[in-house]
Amino acid sequence: MDAIATTCRGRVRGRVRDGIATFLGIPYAAAPFGPHRFRAPAPVEPWEGLRDALDYGPTAPQRPYRPPLDRLIPDVDIPGEECLNLNVWTPDPGGGPLPVMVWIHGGSLRNGSGAVPLYDGRAFARDGIVLVTVNYRLGVEGFGVFPDAPDNRGLLDQIAALGWVKENIAAFGGDPENVTVCGESAGAVSIAALMTSPRAAGLFRRAVLQSGPPQTVPRTRGVKTVRAMAKALRVPATAEAFAAVDRELLLDVQTEVVGKADPISGGPGFHLVVDGDVVPAEPSLPTVDLLMGCNREEYRLWFVPSGMVDRVNALSLRLALLKFRVPGSVARLYKASRPGAKPGEILGEMATDLLVRGPLNRLADSRPARTFLYEFAWPSPVLDLGACHALEIGFVFDNLRHGEALTGPDAPQPLADAMHRAWVAFASSGDPGWSAWDGSRPVMVFGHPDAGVTLAPRQEELQAWLQQ
Repeated sequence: MDAIATTCRGRVRGRVRDGIATFLGIPYAAAPFGPHRFRAPAPVEPWEGLRDALDYGPTAPQRPYRPPLDRLIPDVDIPGEECLNLNVWTPDPGGGPLPVMVWIHGGSLRNGSGAVPLYDGRAFARDGIVLVTVNYRLGVEGFGVFPDAPDNRGLLDQIAALGWVKENIAAFGGDPENVTVCGESAGAVSIAALMTSPRAAGLFRRAVLQSGPPQTVPRTRGVKTVRAMAKALRVPATAEAFAAVDRELLLDVQTEVVGKADPISGGPGFHLVVDGDVVPAEPSLPTVDLLMGCNREEYRLWFVPSGMVDRVNALSLRLALLKFRVPGSVARLYKASRPGAKPGEILGEMATDLLVRGPLNRLADSRPARTFLYEFAWPSPVLDLGACHALEIGFVFDNLRHGEALTGPDAPQPLADAMHRAWVAFASSGDPGWSAWDGSRPVMVFGHPDAGVTLAPRQEELQAWLQQ
């Protein structure tokens, strides 16, 4: 059965199945190519008649993850230039107003899309939420720093998508005054910037950060990746010069320059840069309600499949600690609390706390608004990944069938029920079901069969970083 909705730019036709209406591939901005390439997002031209929104739209230009991550995090590649599009799942396009969740995908700012099957929004719509997933420009197209182009173009795309939601979501049964923006990894990093961006003020009421802390860099650092690519291409480090390069060659060189980097081990990549406009130099403390957390063993997604966890020996661990100026007292504390752990596991645990868990705890301490923290602790049996990065997504979306590459076929449905229910409750009321952050530091630990609130988990280790 068809469903019809009227947006500010024209009417769209979606499809209804099992009581859920789905609208796919709706453009929220003009195709970012031709005159719009390396520019801020431009309005999409209105259309006449009824536009089909039955299939996912084009995805932003990208290359797949390198092996073995390509097997664990399957990506989607849909060709076409009209890649600034979004998807909507709703239980009642003619009713409402219902709470809205807008999902911003992760992928190190160079991979991913809103069309990934794991992000199917049917379970949220089933439970009374209008779910929106968004595509935005990636890699050098979205986050390359040039002297002749606006910075943070991918973030500007996200703001344009949120503006579309503000103007149009009521036509899909959603409440434009009750929008929660959610994201994982680079999506969460983006949301942290959106929370303090004056360009995004008033576009959402609540936020969810999954495994991604606030993280911006100066323009002087952000430009390094573009310069490395320009050197390999033998062209000037300008948007004009890059726009003249064949797109496939540009992606090849981008992969060569940044393909081996990851959020834990580091390396050249793409970043949100402080531009004094979209990303302010002195961000104010945001007042939106916030749900945030991370997975207990984030690092294992990169360290275990690649074999790094076994390549790190006692000597290379000591050298890494010296390179990053990690005090011996901190290292001894981690070793003492993990008897029998491999040197690579010790390094990964410290990296997870230094780069993810610690910054999220400090953000919680600094906020005047209500904040709720969680930790995902269920260990995947696949390749000994443990409670690794991205593992929680299938549980949040109550979509374990499409998350089996990471979870295996026997992931616990009761854990998905609990996490999904908490996200629905937070988007609906601002209360996920446990106590807000205060001096006792409550953290909801999502495990199986055990789950519950723990006060100040592993606080001694986090505190050790602050004392240096």
